[in-house]
Amino acid sequence: MKKTAKDIIELIKKEGIKMVDFKMVDINGQFRHVTIPAENFSEDTMISGIGFDASNYGYAVVEKSDMVFIPDPDTALVDPFCEIPTLSMTGNAMIIDNPTNRPLAQYPRNIVLAAEQYMKDSGIADTMLILPEFEFYLFDQVGWEVAPNSIGVTLDTQQSYWNSATEGKGVIVPKQKAYHIAKPFDAAYECRSEMCLHMKDAGIDINYHHPEVAASGQFEIEPQLGKMSKMADATMMIKYIIHNTALKYGKSATFMPKPIYGEAGSGMHVHMLLLKDGQPVFSDDNGYARLSKEAHYFMGGLLKHINSLCAITNPSTNSFKRLVPGFEAPVTVGYATSNRSAVIRIPAYAKSPDKRRFELRNPDATCNPYFCYAAILMAGLDGIKNKIDPHANGWGPYDVNLYHLPEEEKAKLKHLPTSLDEALTALENDHDYLTAGGVFPEELIKNLIKTKREEVRELSKIPHPAEFDKYYNL
Repeated sequence: MKKTAKDIIELIKKEGIKMVDFKMVDINGQFRHVTIPAENFSEDTMISGIGFDASNYGYAVVEKSDMVFIPDPDTALVDPFCEIPTLSMTGNAMIIDNPTNRPLAQYPRNIVLAAEQYMKDSGIADTMLILPEFEFYLFDQVGWEVAPNSIGVTLDTQQSYWNSATEGKGVIVPKQKAYHIAKPFDAAYECRSEMCLHMKDAGIDINYHHPEVAASGQFEIEPQLGKMSKMADATMMIKYIIHNTALKYGKSATFMPKPIYGEAGSGMHVHMLLLKDGQPVFSDDNGYARLSKEAHYFMGGLLKHINSLCAITNPSTNSFKRLVPGFEAPVTVGYATSNRSAVIRIPAYAKSPDKRRFELRNPDATCNPYFCYAAILMAGLDGIKNKIDPHANGWGPYDVNLYHLPEEEKAKLKHLPTSLDEALTALENDHDYLTAGGVFPEELIKNLIKTKREEVRELSKIPHPAEFDKYYNL
């Protein structure tokens, strides 16, 4: 049962709330917020909303940039990181219009809702369930400088192998040997457990948490499958909780895909399945890996559009430092069962019909989750509508370790883009599947490309410390 403004007012009284915080999402997928005293919240707040300037959030709107934010009462929760009792809500951005306001089509939350409606209208399915895996690093110290006379980064994790001579108690994790390592080497256990408890309080169910491969403080938290639009909201809240809980423990969290040279990168693998009238669309006992033809066509759509998808699912220059061979990162356009070297992996452990699914392994958490999940759905639906068969297109199944193929066989494989610039070019040339049904506005895609191109150009002008190592004395 959906909450109402009256429910929120009762919650404010019950919890002794002093402030009501409205969390909005900018074009990069970061929270921004506006806060009002709790006594100012009323039923009219849910109708009239809170005014804001959309251009300051990165949206290049054709209309006037003055918008209103309408909070969604179903997202209300007491913020555990505010000393002053604060109720937090997210919601949707609306264009001020007469006689009623209308959704800002470029706003991330509205795009996810539009993608879900497009799916329902197609008749293919009525629900998409997703499960993103959150890999991240926790550092005890981090600092960086980009100045004309000093360019560099320093970071540290106490239990990392590079502190073997100075840590003092011998609690050191060897390089690339941290996967599922237990106490005393798992120094961040309490921190992660508290993160998961906060997520539970926020209505986000968790499967598990554990140390990841990298010895320098890499970890993973995995939630349970959830409806796509709800999981997009949950993704924002999970990142918010991880960042704030880390600071409480004197640590710094990062979702950068490749913060440490020579260590494993952090991805955000996205598991997915479709339902129609509560029944699984992707299950077929007679199909490859017990997946239906619709599941294979969905994979075909993802693989056909994977280069342009990368501009949305991997939208940072750092993303492509992770997508290299040798670290279980997917670099080959293909699908397979239990094979982490392919872009799409079918987990062998998902055996029951209602859990049969696959995961897209290239995304990372620098993405705007609303854009990422909606784009994945739109690419998959395009595959089903056009019956794009991944096997017929030569994309697998690859049931071998692709890193160990002979060089002549590797040369036949199609690979992901090697740079953000390459992915943006692909998005320029291939985005009709995103604009279908008006889900992604054309002006948003153009603005994303323009903004990211400027970002690429800016970073390309900055000398890299490793360049001094290579070229200084030539």
